[in-house]
Amino acid sequence: MVSLEVKNLSKTYNKKTVLNNISFTVNDGEFLSILGPSGCGKTTLLKILIGIETLDTGEIIKNGKNINKLDPSKRNMGIVFQNYALFPNMTVLNNVMYALNIKLKNKKEAEEKSLDILKMLNMEEHLNKYPHELSGGQMQRVAIARTLALNPDIILFDEALSALDADNKLILKKELKEIQKKFNTTMIFITHDQEEAFSLSDRVMIMKEGNIEQIDTPHNIFNKPASDYVKRFVQDHLVEKVRSIEKCTGIDL
Repeated sequence: MVSLEVKNLSKTYNKKTVLNNISFTVNDGEFLSILGPSGCGKTTLLKILIGIETLDTGEIIKNGKNINKLDPSKRNMGIVFQNYALFPNMTVLNNVMYALNIKLKNKKEAEEKSLDILKMLNMEEHLNKYPHELSGGQMQRVAIARTLALNPDIILFDEALSALDADNKLILKKELKEIQKKFNTTMIFITHDQEEAFSLSDRVMIMKEGNIEQIDTPHNIFNKPASDYVKRFVQDHLVEKVRSIEKCTGIDL
């Protein structure tokens, strides 16, 4: 079942085309990564989907309804940012409860739901800590918990792992896949990192200068690149990465 459909979406800034008549679908419960270099249009696309930026032409259809003019608060989408966007003067628990207090009007219910999600993300020992007392990985877990607590149909991730060190990236990638399975949430993951996109995604959408170069499974993109650009951007990069590992370790991969 299609959860989100984008039809002929275009966006121009100062006479420069940032998104050029793009169309794609996202299936219910799918993990889709949007992959591309800086300036390819992926972040603008995310902002349009969430409703904090307007489109010039096209349609966004969510669960069969046009949401072009719908306020961000009415789209039932969540977003997790690269910089966490936590309230520095609130504890972990209160950060997660903040939006729930507004939505549920019941503090006890909001607290119980927040506690359940924080426990699932192994953050129960940090409930009364403030953001400055947490590591980057812990802060990102709080940001994810805050988004999950609102039970969105779709979660958007804006370079959400790029500020983390290698160890935390590995841990959070595993946790994201577990969260997706447990909640069956549709996830759209914006990244410039090929390894993140390929390891996390059911499908990957590769963008270049406001256009979609290819959208397919990681396996098909690697083995059947649709263009020379895709081959250079993905296949050659990953092959070079393997060769570097072989050289460093002496292990033939």
